[in-house]
Amino acid sequence: MMTLIDTIHFDDYITEISFSEPYCENNYENRLFVTDSRIRSLNRPFDDFCSRIPDGRCLTLPSGEEVKNADSLFRILDAAFNLKLDRSGEMIAFGGGVLTDLTGLAASLFKRGCSVVFYPTTLLAMIDASVGGKTGIDYRGLKNMIGTFYPAREVRIDLNFLKTLPENEYRSGLGEAIKTAMLGDRELFDILLRESDAVAAREEGVLREIVSRCVKVKARFVREDFREKGVRAYLNWGHTFAHAFEAVCGLGSLTHGEAVVWGIDKGLKAADLIGRGNAAYAEAFEELVNKYGFAVETPVPDFEGFCEALSQDKKKNGGDLLFVLQSGPCETFRAPLSIEILRKTVPALHV
Repeated sequence: MMTLIDTIHFDDYITEISFSEPYCENNYENRLFVTDSRIRSLNRPFDDFCSRIPDGRCLTLPSGEEVKNADSLFRILDAAFNLKLDRSGEMIAFGGGVLTDLTGLAASLFKRGCSVVFYPTTLLAMIDASVGGKTGIDYRGLKNMIGTFYPAREVRIDLNFLKTLPENEYRSGLGEAIKTAMLGDRELFDILLRESDAVAAREEGVLREIVSRCVKVKARFVREDFREKGVRAYLNWGHTFAHAFEAVCGLGSLTHGEAVVWGIDKGLKAADLIGRGNAAYAEAFEELVNKYGFAVETPVPDFEGFCEALSQDKKKNGGDLLFVLQSGPCETFRAPLSIEILRKTVPALHV
């Protein structure tokens, strides 16, 4: 049974986002299924589902950020080519953000575009990575430097995958949920504060509420600005700091959600330093992240390396890097930050 959460219309694309268990109506022709080895090992019912897919139609990749590269991209394209998929064919990805980004990119390139469906299996992918049409691979140690805008035809969310999700990956998704609440849903922020025990226990009711609310916030931004020429950039709240932090620490050495929460903390500090901060809001954020055990005081190993990663940020426009900042709940703006502000904002082992 499917329960519709939202439908996003943008450009020539339509994405339907629903709660749904895996299914394919026993129709495997002209389809390629892509997943990774760890998801299959953690989820027996899903492994049984995959075992029913005819040989050659299910590509199982290794897991982890390190596989988000050109080699994996071409493994998907080669599999599609060998199956003789045509432009009416479909790629179906079961996985976290790495798998959805990879498969989405492959689908956008194969014969100039075939259909793609996502079954996100992590909280982070359910509320963010699978929604909105961004695809990509990492390049030269930097996150998502090569990619396209190519939305999935459907995003089907099965909360059962969260039952076996490792704790660090579950918390990573909560980091993205915190970001989303700060951007566009004050009630969700309160739910995350008030229901922290239920959230930590992964109770289905509260998870259903969190996922639904996050999807609707992201859909609102994406509808208005599909190709990130304006307000969609606000979804990068915390991410400019976070991506540089991930790069200088080594991609995969910490989870994306941990880096985002770290980046939000730096954004709140920077906003205060330029005279646009909100002490009460910063205290509420600190209370929230403490409830979920996020570390926000971790220093970067090398400040110069951090700044070099910032200089490669793909969101630069005309040489200028504008940071997404906040002065209060749902009060978001962009501003440049001087090197002096960055030094005061970002703790470093080596300056």
